[in-house]
Amino acid sequence: MKLYSMPSSGNSYKVRLLLALLDQPVQTIDVEYGSDTLTQAKAETRLPFGKAPVLELDDGTLLPESNAILVWLGQGTRFVPKDALQQAQMLSWMFWEQNQHEGVIAVRAALLNYPHRKAQATPERLAELLTSGNGLLQIMDDHLRMRDWLVGDDASLADLCLYAYTHTAEARGGFDLAPFPALRDWLDRVAALPGYVAL
Repeated sequence: MKLYSMPSSGNSYKVRLLLALLDQPVQTIDVEYGSDTLTQAKAETRLPFGKAPVLELDDGTLLPESNAILVWLGQGTRFVPKDALQQAQMLSWMFWEQNQHEGVIAVRAALLNYPHRKAQATPERLAELLTSGNGLLQIMDDHLRMRDWLVGDDASLADLCLYAYTHTAEARGGFDLAPFPALRDWLDRVAALPGYVAL
């Protein structure tokens, strides 16, 4: 398989993390913003939705969207609960990550770190994202106060999905995680999984 991956992207990282935890070999093609490899991948229509990550299967099928890739790779592994309700709860968190979490936590980090987004990083916009992001982090912290993992008794795709942008929220997004002790403990648990790789 080939993974078209943006090295700085949490969406690409979550796929690389799952592949590492599964000890699944893959050829990684870096397609960072402004790179020749990104231009080439787009020219060769390797990115169906115009962005990474995309997993190219052995038969040439292109699978875009990070969470769809996680679900495909995760089938039959420890990271997908066997219970149907827990599977649905896992997907709920994954939908929430893309619909709510990423659009705030990841966007604030992008405004602060990508030169081509600098013009959008107004003080008002950054303050708005900080307030919204703290609310989202509080939702996670509240949920994790009475449990080790987001769903069930073990790490699932939901944990890997939400870990990607949350674990860099301080360093890249300027969030303070000190008020979220349950969240911080959860981050440590994910980082302790056998086979873990850093961003």
